[in-house]
Amino acid sequence: MKNAYKKAGVDIDKKSEILKRVKGFIKLTYNKNVKTDFGTFGGVYQISKNKMLVASVDGVGTKLKIAQKMNIHKYVGYDIVNHCVNDILVMGAKPIFFLDYIGIGKVQAEVIAEVIKSLSTSCRENDCVLIAGETAEMPDVYKNGEYDLVGTIIGEIENGRIITGNKVKEGDIVIGFTSSGLHTNGYTLARKIFESKKISYNKYIDEINGKSGDVLLTPHRSYYKVVYPLIQKYFNYIHSIAHITGGGFYDNIARVIPKNTDCIIFKDKWDIPPIFNLIQRYGEISDCEMYKVFNMGIGLILVIDKNYVEKIANEIKEKVYIIGEIKKGKGKVIVK
Repeated sequence: MKNAYKKAGVDIDKKSEILKRVKGFIKLTYNKNVKTDFGTFGGVYQISKNKMLVASVDGVGTKLKIAQKMNIHKYVGYDIVNHCVNDILVMGAKPIFFLDYIGIGKVQAEVIAEVIKSLSTSCRENDCVLIAGETAEMPDVYKNGEYDLVGTIIGEIENGRIITGNKVKEGDIVIGFTSSGLHTNGYTLARKIFESKKISYNKYIDEINGKSGDVLLTPHRSYYKVVYPLIQKYFNYIHSIAHITGGGFYDNIARVIPKNTDCIIFKDKWDIPPIFNLIQRYGEISDCEMYKVFNMGIGLILVIDKNYVEKIANEIKEKVYIIGEIKKGKGKVIVK
């Protein structure tokens, strides 16, 4: 199926086009001492010569529709906190505090309690604080049983150690960290496929070793505890980091490489988790679109100086994959 995600209701290219248009008039400098800027995955606010704050905001998205249908709410807090943590981590930031917003049709105490518990637990696991939040009951906006979950995170970068991607050069190597599943992206398409095929989220599917809903609700993974220490130790040799979220490999890696380079990703370097193969087969989706919509089993990538790849990889206490390389080019990402 061509343009399956667009037909499901989400136009990734239009969103990218709008972002390019608005950057020019959103980018501000308030005064000569306080600078603001867009980072790769978050906004940067310089508060002193050696310290910057990094902020990011996001939502869980239509993954919540599956959580609501299955009445399983204990993971969605992890989804939003971990997603936001990763978005500022790629710039070298350590999370400090987090705020949540829940818009709901009718307040259900047990649901709200479960969501906030998962938010709080995930914040603690990421060494940050759930500092405040808001719950808005809006029956005219959300149906009974429906809610939306949005989060904002603030992190800090000290000693000017911000990762922008400007050090990426020809010969650098790309390593990938595995994802825990779809994370928080591509659910509008995934849901459309499962629901159009009338596959119950409670149906056990041998190919994915579980109920489809349980597998789809696997929480978004945080890479903070693994990657932040590497940034501190090898800042000069980790040239770029990308969180593989909406836009997949193509849009997210393109954010963090210079316009005079290309990133080549070799898709045969890791095993694709069965859930992605199932979605692709059921939806008859092309390889190109799969890698533009989903993370395909790789949730975070590091672009590393080729002379330090082995040293850094040996310090990582989990399986990582060498999945690509940087060549001279025009800022493109090529998956082959």
